Amino acid sequence: MRVLIVFDHPYTRRASENVPHRRSFTAALTAATERGLRTAGHEVDAIDLHEDGFNPVMSAQDLSAWRTKRAIDPQVLDYQQRVLAADHIIFAFPIWWEAMPALTKGFFDRVLTKGIVYDEPKPGQPFVNNLPRLAGVTLITVMSTPAPIYRWWFGNPLTKIAFRGTFRKIGVRNLTWINHSGVSDRSDRQRRDMLRTIEERFARFH
Repeated sequence: MRVLIVFDHPYTRRASENVPHRRSFTAALTAATERGLRTAGHEVDAIDLHEDGFNPVMSAQDLSAWRTKRAIDPQVLDYQQRVLAADHIIFAFPIWWEAMPALTKGFFDRVLTKGIVYDEPKPGQPFVNNLPRLAGVTLITVMSTPAPIYRWWFGNPLTKIAFRGTFRKIGVRNLTWINHSGVSDRSDRQRRDMLRTIEERFARFH
């Protein structure tokens, strides 16, 4: 299986080691996920949005191209080809202000383009999925908000945006959210256990 990882954190994927002030638990989770996937024999393709200098802003030129079912940015075109080639996509990012960071939202806006990733036959009618290979999408997230508060008080805004409002609308049904809350309050042993758990989970991924 070909798995595409889309990673979004300012410290980049290189921040997976436990170096004070340059460490990212999101990066550590992503590294553990990659190890598990490779153990299971999967092919891993990784996009690091910050390392790539991805611009999340939809320009007037981008929007005009989007309306004619095209993309004009070479980086976006490259990302689209990698999405089209994926059997599964994993998005990894911290949750800020109860949603995804700007670069992940920009990836949704600029890469998941009408006429390429999906088609809309008529306004108000179901979208047509142009991703025949894509069997599922997983979100791996880190947040400080306690999980019960995020679910019951805020109403799980992330899954409403990413799942109900994006991939389920396109026609992707296998959607999984793996969240890690209150990580900064955990002990080193607890964090190591979390990393081992996610590596073992993806070592069984199929």
